[in-house]
Amino acid sequence: MTAASYSRVLGANERIRMGVVGTGGRGKYLMQELNKAGGVEWVAVCDVYNVRRDEAATIAGGSVKSYNDHRQLLGLKDIDAVVIATPDHWHAAVGIDACNAGKDIYVEKPMVHFPNAGQALVEAVRRNKRICQVGMQARAIPHFQKARERYVESGVMGKVGLVRTWYDANSGYILKAPAGTQQKPEGLDWDRWLGPGPKVPWNPEIYFSPYKWLHYDGGMVMGIGIHVIDSAHQFLKLTRPKAAVAAGGVYFYKDGRDTPDVVNLILEYPQELNVTFEAEIMTAPGISSNAGIELKGTGGALTVLRYNRELGYQYRPNSKYSDKPAEQVPGDPASAEWLIRNWLDAIRTREKPIANEEQGYWSSTACFMGAQALRTQSRVVWNDEWNLPA
Repeated sequence: MTAASYSRVLGANERIRMGVVGTGGRGKYLMQELNKAGGVEWVAVCDVYNVRRDEAATIAGGSVKSYNDHRQLLGLKDIDAVVIATPDHWHAAVGIDACNAGKDIYVEKPMVHFPNAGQALVEAVRRNKRICQVGMQARAIPHFQKARERYVESGVMGKVGLVRTWYDANSGYILKAPAGTQQKPEGLDWDRWLGPGPKVPWNPEIYFSPYKWLHYDGGMVMGIGIHVIDSAHQFLKLTRPKAAVAAGGVYFYKDGRDTPDVVNLILEYPQELNVTFEAEIMTAPGISSNAGIELKGTGGALTVLRYNRELGYQYRPNSKYSDKPAEQVPGDPASAEWLIRNWLDAIRTREKPIANEEQGYWSSTACFMGAQALRTQSRVVWNDEWNLPA
C-alpha cells in the first residue's frame, strides 16, 4: 500500500480529520481558527512539552490521542490533514514525513530555511499528490486582495520599479523566558525539540524565544520578512530574485542573540524592479507592531497595511499616467481565518491553495538569499541549482 493510497476522498459535507504537530501559541491559535471554520474533527495532538499537549487537547475537545513524536501521530490512518506549527527548523522534516504518510498539510511560514529543504518538500508534495498550504496569510486577507486586483491586476499601477516592505516593532524578538525556567520543566523533551538543530544544553531563552536565534527562526528576514516579501511576490507574480544585499546588526539587544535587531535588505528581480525590506525592534513594545508594502509605479503609489483597521490600503495617483482618483479603504483583521478556509476548500476540491508549496518555496528562498547576504556581508546572486523542476 502506498502512502497516498489510504487517504480518503472526502465528501462535500464530510468532516476533515485533523492532527497538529507543535502546540505552542501559534499551533493553538490555528486550532482555534479551524474550530471556528468548522467541518473538522480533531484526532491527535503532538508536542514535546506535556503542558502544551494538554492545552491543545482541551482546545480539540472530546478525546484525542496525544504524542511526543510526530511520527507516531503520522502513523494514524484516520488523520486526513496535519497542521505543522513547530519551531521553523522542524518544518521541512515534519512536512516531508506528513506528505509521505499521505496527509495534507498546513505548514507555518517560513516553509523552510534552505533551498535544498524546500526542493525536498515540494517534491514530497508533488509525488504524494498532497495539498500544502503555507501560513503566508496576507495572500488571503481581503483588503490585500482587493488592492491587488483593483490597482495591480487591472494595470493601473503601470510599470512598478520599487516595492518597499517593512515589519517593525515585532515584540516576539524581545521575549524573555518566564521566571523559574532555568531548570528544564518536567515533561519537556529538550533533545526532541532541538531535533535537526545544534545539540546545546537546556537554554530557556532558546525554547521560550526561538525568534532571536538564527538556526531556529532565521532572524527577522526569515521570520517576519517572509510575510511582506511574499506579498510583493503575490502582487507582482515574482519568483526568483536576481540578487540580494543586506545590512544590519545587533545594535541594542546585547543578550547573546545571533540575529540582528535592525536589518535592511534589497532584493533585485529580473523584471527590473527592487523589493526592499526593513525591520527593527528598537520601538518594541511601546509602539505597536506595524507592517506593510508600498508599490511605486508609473501609475502612482499603492500602500497596503497589515495591522491598521482604519487604513487598509491607500492609492495615490501619478496624474501623468493615471486618471484614477485617490482612494483610502479600511482594513480587515490580520487573521489566518481566510487562509484556513482556503486550505479546507482545497482539501475537498484537490485544487492548489493560494499559498501553496511553490509559492512558499519562492518566498522562502528569497528570504534565504537575504539572510545569506546579511550573514556573509556580500551580494548573493541567484543560483540555478535553486530552480524547481517543471
